[in-house]
Amino acid sequence: METWETTGKNAAKRAAEADGARSGRRGGWPSGPPAGSRLNAAGVVALAAMVAAQIATGLRPQDLRLTTAVVVLLAVSALAFAAAAHTPRRAAGAFAAAVAAGYAAEWIGTRTGVPFGAYRYTDALWPRPGGVPLIVALAWGGMGLAAHAVARRVAPRGPLTPILAGALALTAWDLFLDPQMLRLGLWVWAEPGPYRGVPLANFAGWLLVSLLVMVLVGRVMGRASADRPANGVEAAGTTGLVALYTVMTTMETVGFAVVFRPPDPFVAAAGGLAMGAFALLAWGRAWRR
Repeated sequence: METWETTGKNAAKRAAEADGARSGRRGGWPSGPPAGSRLNAAGVVALAAMVAAQIATGLRPQDLRLTTAVVVLLAVSALAFAAAAHTPRRAAGAFAAAVAAGYAAEWIGTRTGVPFGAYRYTDALWPRPGGVPLIVALAWGGMGLAAHAVARRVAPRGPLTPILAGALALTAWDLFLDPQMLRLGLWVWAEPGPYRGVPLANFAGWLLVSLLVMVLVGRVMGRASADRPANGVEAAGTTGLVALYTVMTTMETVGFAVVFRPPDPFVAAAGGLAMGAFALLAWGRAWRR
C-alpha cells in the first residue's frame, strides 16, 4: 500500500511538472504570467513617455535630443510588448535582426545609392558608427516589431501575406519619416524628388528592406499567435504593439496637420491614410475576435 501511494504521488508530481512546463512553453513564460504583465506595464510606461517626448518635439523641433529620446522610447516600448507577446529571447532576437537589417541597408545605401537612392547623413545625429546614426537602426527595430504585430492582426494566415502586409505597414511610416527628417536637416538627397523632396525610388527601397525585416522578424518569432491559443498576457503584448503603431500614426498626423511650422496637410493626409488604414484593419480584426 505504501509503495503504491508513493508511486502515485510521484506520478502526480511528474504530471503536474510536465503540465506546468507545457503551459510555460505555450505561453512563453516559465515563471508564469506575472512576468509578462510587468513587461506589458513597462511597455505602457515607455509608450506614454514617448508620447510626451513627441509632444515636446513638436514644440521644440530643433532639439535633436528629443528626437533621439522618441526613438529610444519607441524601441523600449516595442521590445517590452514583444517580449510579453512572445518571449524575451525571441523579442530580443527579432529586434536585433531588424536593427541589423536596417543598419546594413543604410550602410550600403549611403555608399552605393542602393536601395533608397543617393543620399548622405549630416553631422546632426550621433553616434554614427560607420556613418549611420544609431537611432536610425533602432527605429527600424522598434517600428519593425510594431509593423509585424499589425500584419499578424491584419493578415494572420499564409506564409507570404503577413510578410507583404508588414512591409507595406512599415513603408507607410516613411511617408511621415522622410519629410520630417528632411525638415530637421538630418540627411540630404543628391537629387530631391517629388514627394516633399524625397525621390520615389526611396519608397521602393523601403519596401524591399521592409520585406527583409518582416522575413527575419517572422523567422525569429516563430509561428504566428493566430495559429495557437494565446493567453491574456500574450494578447495584451500584441495589442500593445498595435497601439504603438496607432499612436505613432496619430501623433505624426496631428504633428504635420497642425503642430509643425509650417503645417503640411498633404503629408498629414498621405501618411495618415496609409498608416491609418493598417491601424484600423488591425483593430477591426481584434474587435471581431
